[in-house]
Amino acid sequence: MSAATAAILFAGVILYATFGGADFGAGFWDLTAGGPERGRRPRELVDHAIGPVWEANHVWLIFCLVVLWTGFPPAFAAIMTTLYIPLGLAALGIVLRGSGFAFRKVVARLSEKRASGVVFASSSVITPFFFGAVAGGIASGRVPDNGGGDALASWLNPTSMLGGILAVVACAYLAAVFLTAEARTRGEPDLERWFRRRAVGAAAVAGGLAAGGVFVLHADSRHLFDELIDPARGLPLLVISGGAGLSTLVLLGRADPRVLRVLAAGAVASVVAGWGVAQYPYLLGTHLRIAEAAAPEATLWSLVLVLAGGALFLAPSFILLYMLQQRGRLENLG
Repeated sequence: MSAATAAILFAGVILYATFGGADFGAGFWDLTAGGPERGRRPRELVDHAIGPVWEANHVWLIFCLVVLWTGFPPAFAAIMTTLYIPLGLAALGIVLRGSGFAFRKVVARLSEKRASGVVFASSSVITPFFFGAVAGGIASGRVPDNGGGDALASWLNPTSMLGGILAVVACAYLAAVFLTAEARTRGEPDLERWFRRRAVGAAAVAGGLAAGGVFVLHADSRHLFDELIDPARGLPLLVISGGAGLSTLVLLGRADPRVLRVLAAGAVASVVAGWGVAQYPYLLGTHLRIAEAAAPEATLWSLVLVLAGGALFLAPSFILLYMLQQRGRLENLG
């Protein structure tokens, strides 16, 4: 039951990394779109694409927190008492991002719209960076199992910085592919070319970071490095990620938008899954095993049953939401 609950937890992490990551990445392109006139149409497409769904995707973050807190309370306590600075900054980014996105639609003055837009876009970069730093701190074993670890060194380290930067770039890549597909669906070839170029650029940067990150992990997090390159562990998932990413770039100019979205999401999801496989059977570094951190089995059974019941309502609701969004039925509500 502890392993099954951990798998459910990590499934939530993957869902948030892909769906939430695409939203954060859209904010990155909003930030770098240029001045009011030059960036107007890309920003309009960002608004149309994420307006109906951006808040709903935080369901997966809440899901992960609840499963971690209920299913693995010692790990939850250790993470929260060690990585509270990056987690607090990520939470602040989420709040500011939502406020900026909402207010820029209703404020009247141009200066206020610009300020709200900057808050939204910059927070869309800050938040995934700190989440990536948290993942790096956990993966590199800098969160002690009894909590109260170093509040700075736990996330100000090479592995965490690599995780933060990779998270931002992966979100940007994912969003650029999604927005390329969105522009094609809407019949706007100039915007399709605009986002296609940025998808290629983000993929190139991600590839360079991944290549350089090998040396970072080798020097700073040797266990994670060994597990990721193990053919029986993380390596197949990294190969799948690379193949999906390259396929996306090859098909970017001609494939069906739905195919592009699936391939891009698969590239990001495979990397995150590779981390999970490399981490197993540990929840924190190499010192706290999943079974050791798990709640009593009766609690785990209750949690899984509740989650299964909730999924019967949540999954159809999300499918309907995304279907309506793709068909343009929610634009006036975004």
